[in-house]
Amino acid sequence: MNLEKLYEKSLFELGEKANEIREKKFGKKTYFNINRHINPSNICKDICKFCAFSAHRKNPNPYTLSIQECVNIAKNAYKKGAKEVHIVSAHNPEVGYDYYMNIVKEIRKELPDIHIKAFTAAEVNFLSELSNKSYEEVLDDMIEAGVDSMPGGGAEIFDENIRAKICKGKVSSDDWLKIHKLWHSRGKKSNATMLFGHIENRAHRIDHMLRLKKLQDETNGFNAFIPLVYQRKNNYLNIKDFLTGVEILKTIAISRILLENIPNIKAYWVTTTLNLSLVAQSYGANDIDGTIEKESINSAAGAASKNGLDLKELVSLIKDSGYIPVERDSLYNELKIF
Repeated sequence: MNLEKLYEKSLFELGEKANEIREKKFGKKTYFNINRHINPSNICKDICKFCAFSAHRKNPNPYTLSIQECVNIAKNAYKKGAKEVHIVSAHNPEVGYDYYMNIVKEIRKELPDIHIKAFTAAEVNFLSELSNKSYEEVLDDMIEAGVDSMPGGGAEIFDENIRAKICKGKVSSDDWLKIHKLWHSRGKKSNATMLFGHIENRAHRIDHMLRLKKLQDETNGFNAFIPLVYQRKNNYLNIKDFLTGVEILKTIAISRILLENIPNIKAYWVTTTLNLSLVAQSYGANDIDGTIEKESINSAAGAASKNGLDLKELVSLIKDSGYIPVERDSLYNELKIF
């Protein structure tokens, strides 16, 4: 079957099928966590055309946090109830390999209980090049430093022709998959993303999902799939025709239908918008991410996520949408049902 034809089905038909799978797995539960994003630096050797975060002509405010500043952010978030820190940085060659590892080591030293989700496969590739270490060595250093799981960023879209246009020089699709496979082989979990709504087409999205499905069949290491909606401000892609809500919901529904082997589908409120993420819970998604507290990468491109979400507000919104809010940990163990 030409899976691209799934997009020709009505939103109602796709939603019905995706929701059936979702409810069989999770009933009416919608998951979130209490987390804090830390973005240590925006100085980057790569110039991805979709990025508004890295310090270049459209973001003339370069910064690099000290290791102690990162630790302080994590400690303050922990005091407020955060169970996870999510550390993703630009690829800053000026600070050195140890800077990245020491951020994790120092946070782990101060906060032995917090879950540290850190360093995308794109960052692992960058750190490998920076240090002349193999992927295996970098991943082992991450585990030794205290990384618990890996975020799914850097995947963008796997088609190499598209990558050459939007993120040339970044980790290749094959290497992104290889890094996650190596991580899973160490008994660790990760997430997977897909950036869509830019210059890719539907066939590219289907291809991307199928490559993830194949790896998940081999390793069973992905916790969640996160379709990230491209943010259009302050970058160089200059996309005029933004995705419709229908196209976004169809993509989320199709991901739930195709990726039955990846347990969770996250409608990441940061890029999908809060309202559409709540609607997406009826179209296959069962997760909305978390409180975040502060977010710099997508908000630089126009997302309304700079200051995160209040826990009470998030719980109320999920309830008002007809779902049961469930606080989870980073590995999707249920902590509290509201």
